[in-house]
Amino acid sequence: MSAIMRAAAIDSFGGPEVLRVREMDRPVVPADGVLVRVISAGVQLTDTAIRAGWTPPGALIRFPQILGNEFSGFIEEVGADADDFRVGDRVAGFSVLNCYAEYVAVPQAQIVRKPESVTWSAAGALSASGQTAHTAFEELAVAAGEVVLVCGAAGGVGTIFTQLAVRAGATVIGTASEANHDYLRSLGAVPVAYGDGQGDRIRAMAPRIDVALDAAGHENLRTALELVADRDRVATIVDMALAAELGCRIVRSRRSADRLADLMSRLERGELDVHIRRHYRLDHVADAHREVGTGHGRGKVVLEIGQMP
Repeated sequence: MSAIMRAAAIDSFGGPEVLRVREMDRPVVPADGVLVRVISAGVQLTDTAIRAGWTPPGALIRFPQILGNEFSGFIEEVGADADDFRVGDRVAGFSVLNCYAEYVAVPQAQIVRKPESVTWSAAGALSASGQTAHTAFEELAVAAGEVVLVCGAAGGVGTIFTQLAVRAGATVIGTASEANHDYLRSLGAVPVAYGDGQGDRIRAMAPRIDVALDAAGHENLRTALELVADRDRVATIVDMALAAELGCRIVRSRRSADRLADLMSRLERGELDVHIRRHYRLDHVADAHREVGTGHGRGKVVLEIGQMP
């Protein structure tokens, strides 16, 4: 096997144009981990923020730095101390960096098995948005019979959170552009057009709101606080500064193999759907970042990197 792979990396911070595909050394498998040949990798707003200059807590950026934080693929090599997986296993997983590549090396605690019925694209785009939504759903303790407001319900996190809440027996009011209203109805949500006057439109739909998740920013937290009495049940995944000012909850994803396995099982049983709005080849990664960076569009964008041999 060649020790060289193709990967999308940056040599400096900047716009999408700094992200280039080049040949790089294939990573070495850790003793407690695996080397995965990547088939699909999700593209996240987090990735665009790192490219622009943000460093995630605990991460270290080394140029040239490969981006990407979720993937699906099959195991090419197993470390000496990794005994939960075998060569050839189909898996999905996560890593803060390094997933936009033909190969990624991760500890076995960061992967789960991919069921046969789950597509490579869905598996590769499940971890980041899915685990953030799962964490928010857990922290907000959404229960049957409650009315839940989701701002940005058609996006990656909003889509998964909405499905989890509907499945739990809650009524979901989801804000989105009118182009995404039929999509939200297909998820079981009641759509409301976002923007000026959205508070009045939401009240007309549901006089009582018990819980709110802001997955869009744009000061949606202020609207949520007009509608939800308990600030501890109003959360954001994007507008951290405003949440701190207003005393709302800030949700940061707590990723784990157990959490990802739960999401994967729901996906396999048909209780969740990962909507892929567009596929890009690795060579078009800059275009993928441009699209994701707009902050608009339903579901997820994925890079299709490899194929099964």
